[in-house]
Parts: sequence; structure tokens; C-alpha cells
Amino acid sequence: MNWDQVKGEWKVMKGKAQSKWGELTNDDLDEAAGEREQLEGLIQKRYGKTKEEAKAEVDSWLNE
Repeated sequence: MNWDQVKGEWKVMKGKAQSKWGELTNDDLDEAAGEREQLEGLIQKRYGKTKEEAKAEVDSWLNE
């Protein structure tokens, strides 16, 4: 799945993202609004990840 597909299906993908990253709230995911950089930033903030680690996690999630 590519990011354009994620953005188009954000309401569905939001639930999948919350399943993967349980510390992200609905408000966090609404704030991200399907923007990859926002999601990566939230993962960094909530989980103490580096930018590269957050990017790798999002890449892995997209390939699931």
C-alpha cells in the first residue's frame, strides 16, 4: 500500500494505526489527518523513537 492510498482511506487506517501504536489517541490520529510526517512525529514523541526508527516502523506497517 502506498501513502496516497493510506490518505484516501484514513478513517479505516486510523483504527489500524491505533492497533499498532496503542499510545496514540484518536485526537493524535485526527491531528495527523493522514499525513505521514505527522504520524511519524507522533510516534517519535509518544515512543521516544528517532526519526529513522519512526520512519522504519511506518514503512513496516504499510507493508503488512
